[in-house]
Amino acid sequence: MSRCVFVLLDGLNAHTARRCMGYLLALEQAGHARYAQLSCELPPLSRPLYATLFSGLSPVEHGILHNDDVRICPTSTVFSRARDAGLVTAAAAWLWVSELCNAAPFVPARDRLTNAPSLPIAHGLFYSSDLYPDAELFCDANCLLAQHKPDILLVHCMGIDTTGHQHGVESRAYRDAVREADGLLARSLPNWLANGYTVLVTSDHGMDEDGMHNDTTDSVRRVPLWLIGCPQPLPEAQTQVANVLCRILDIG
Repeated sequence: MSRCVFVLLDGLNAHTARRCMGYLLALEQAGHARYAQLSCELPPLSRPLYATLFSGLSPVEHGILHNDDVRICPTSTVFSRARDAGLVTAAAAWLWVSELCNAAPFVPARDRLTNAPSLPIAHGLFYSSDLYPDAELFCDANCLLAQHKPDILLVHCMGIDTTGHQHGVESRAYRDAVREADGLLARSLPNWLANGYTVLVTSDHGMDEDGMHNDTTDSVRRVPLWLIGCPQPLPEAQTQVANVLCRILDIG
């Protein structure tokens, strides 16, 4: 069994990732990372696609089809499966992750800081502002890793998605948000690898020039995926990401 850090860079499209993520591209060129480009499932909305990434089912199969569907994911997730296998789970993530995996609706006084081994995500730092800085989110993730040594850690930041909604995919601001995420990975990922973690980096959906991701253009649907530190086969579809994570953890 290997441990895994699952990095979800919300709103990152494949084209901008290939242009602006120099650190991850350097890992590829050195033979330390492998890359795949996936097509996100439909509808290309965050809450349905989080459920897809966690469960391995498409939105039409798991039934969460819009962002206002506030409820626990109706099928098992990689986190519930890891919990049931006796593994330690953790997440530094947007509040919708807590709602899909632990409890819905999100109650900040109860759920902002989670330490409950009975829950699918036992240790969580969940944020509720779109403007929560990605740098702080990575600090949260590294604190969870140092304190709890989880078998699976989700690192989910919203900076790229938020900037894309504000400025559109063709803006310098969007590209700079992607560059910032790449720099944050360069600061954290070597330590994760040194501590025995496999790292999977991907996105839920991309973004278009209107600052939206409701349509079916390549800019919205094409998302990147990197697998670092693991010989597992790369997924060919977004619905296969959960199974890759489970195979890394030796629970599927």
